[in-house]
Amino acid sequence: MVELKNVTFEYNSGEGLERGSAGGIGEKISNGSLRGVNLSVTEGEFILLTGGSGCGKTTILRLINGLIPNFFEGNLEGSVTVDSFDVSHAELYDTAKSVSTVFQNPRSQFFNVDTTSELAFACENQGMEESEILQRIDKTVSELHLEPLMNRSLFDLSGGQKQKIACASVAVTGNKIILLDEPSANLDLRTIDELAGLLKKWKSEGKTIIVAEHRISYLWDLADRTVVLKDGQIVQELSRAQMDKISEEELHALGLRSARHTQTKKRFSIQNDNNSLTLKNFKYKYRNGYLALNIPYLEIPRGKITAITGNNGDGKTTLLNCLCGLGHRSKGTLIYNGKTYKASQRQKLIYFVMQDVNHQLFTESVLDEVLISQPEENEEEARRILASLDLEQFTDRHPQSLSGGQKQRVAVASAIASGRDIMLFDEPTSGLDYTHMLQIGQILRSLKDQGKTVIVVTHDRELIKECCDCEICLRDFNQINPVNQA
Repeated sequence: MVELKNVTFEYNSGEGLERGSAGGIGEKISNGSLRGVNLSVTEGEFILLTGGSGCGKTTILRLINGLIPNFFEGNLEGSVTVDSFDVSHAELYDTAKSVSTVFQNPRSQFFNVDTTSELAFACENQGMEESEILQRIDKTVSELHLEPLMNRSLFDLSGGQKQKIACASVAVTGNKIILLDEPSANLDLRTIDELAGLLKKWKSEGKTIIVAEHRISYLWDLADRTVVLKDGQIVQELSRAQMDKISEEELHALGLRSARHTQTKKRFSIQNDNNSLTLKNFKYKYRNGYLALNIPYLEIPRGKITAITGNNGDGKTTLLNCLCGLGHRSKGTLIYNGKTYKASQRQKLIYFVMQDVNHQLFTESVLDEVLISQPEENEEEARRILASLDLEQFTDRHPQSLSGGQKQRVAVASAIASGRDIMLFDEPTSGLDYTHMLQIGQILRSLKDQGKTVIVVTHDRELIKECCDCEICLRDFNQINPVNQA
């Protein structure tokens, strides 16, 4: 069904630049190559591709779906065959009749502005009749329970809701080979369970499924085989029997995350502390009148690491935007250390590392990115920060030439350099492997040790267990009424 024989690939200079956002179709592996990869996938097999950030997982997916060499050019040796035809010599529109891909950031694969049109797009490209397209859409929406998301603007959806639409746009085609690149990166636990259910359904239908993923726990019981990569090479393949026997310690030694769901018990209790970060009557409405935030009262501990959790669409990212003064239609009072801060004043108090870090990478080099964040430029300190995040070898690289995980760490480096009192992080470990997840946890603890107040929106239970002092489930404090929006 899918076969890579002695594949060696190196990108042309600049071809690894990202077209989209972290982990989307633009992720470039750290050394820009695959070396002597042999991989055979039989029809109906479920393969888990995993390994450290930049190991070559995304490059393998691009070879299979034809983005290499049709979109990303480079020096390709060896052969890649899919369904008995040579992908490297096929047109993308021919490959798309057999292979569908879900990218980590679905926005990089959307071509429409509304959800229903997006589901129709792939079918239209294959020249299907209108009646068949409508029938396929109805069937997919019903099977995936997407009725509340239909006929909505893609721009108004949360990251998890966008991912659902991306999966639906794949399902509606009926293609027999499905590739997914870090599909759980920005999903809550409930949506991850729904994704696992969808993958189980596809598997039962005989689909050939290849998933590149760091968070492997939800896939561990579904995969028929796990392929571990490092530095562009396959270093280990685990059969189903070997997967059942391997220990957590052995997985961590390979640089992999836990194969079992991580349980955390850290919960939040109101501190009644005048020095805490306090929100009163905190509200935010979208232009269409949708009330996304309505928090009568909430205290966040000062000098601690607090995880903000909840389901996709609960308003977690909106809360961070409003905290740092980016939510221009927000209302309410923010008090810190006994002082009330207006929205404009918060921008000097708070630093925000966004979920899509491409929105905050502006300069021509990684070093300059850190320097502009410092109150006063200090190159020695900037280089020390980069070294602490394994980024010293990229100081002269353009930020947009880095992989998704590397970009994420550059944004974290800029946050550290800013020296602000309050640090906000929106899914800082999305797309990161086990080693770099631990590294981010260590960085957050270091910020706490410096007296910073750290607030992390995350679905990553391993990160919460690793470093967070307490957890706030936003739904417990956000009193919105989805039925009757005022």
